[in-house]
Amino acid sequence: MNDPLTTYLHDHFSGSHFAVKLLESLREHYRDDQLGKFASELCSEVKQDQQTLQEIIDRVGPAHFDLSEAAGWVAERASRLKLRRDDHGVGIGTFEALETLTLGIRGKWALWRALSRIAQLDARIPAVDFDALCARADDQYTRAEQQRLGLVNVTFSPQPK
Repeated sequence: MNDPLTTYLHDHFSGSHFAVKLLESLREHYRDDQLGKFASELCSEVKQDQQTLQEIIDRVGPAHFDLSEAAGWVAERASRLKLRRDDHGVGIGTFEALETLTLGIRGKWALWRALSRIAQLDARIPAVDFDALCARADDQYTRAEQQRLGLVNVTFSPQPK
């Protein structure tokens, strides 16, 4: 019998691995720019959140490798290829990478909110300050969204013919 909580946690854990790889790609690609610094800082925070999630998973229990982990791996590789196409400056690949990150951060925020309620039903969920994790996700989202929107002009300005 599959445990829906285990599946839910592991799906989010796979998503966090994708986010880390994407942030590492951004950090590497833009290492001399402000975007690289942002990616490095956010990557560190995502790894901390990932550790919190791992501690929860350790209490709830392991899951078997499934297609969602493989899909995350494939998606991360596809994102790296998109970033490589932006070699001559910031382009749609970088813009979409940041958009993907903002969506993932919103998903993480939803995870923390759900876990705060699940903790009332399932004793396997440890006492964690989910409100603080939600606030942190809000801050991460705001910063990532600022980066994304900051690329609108350079990404979408019409190119001279």
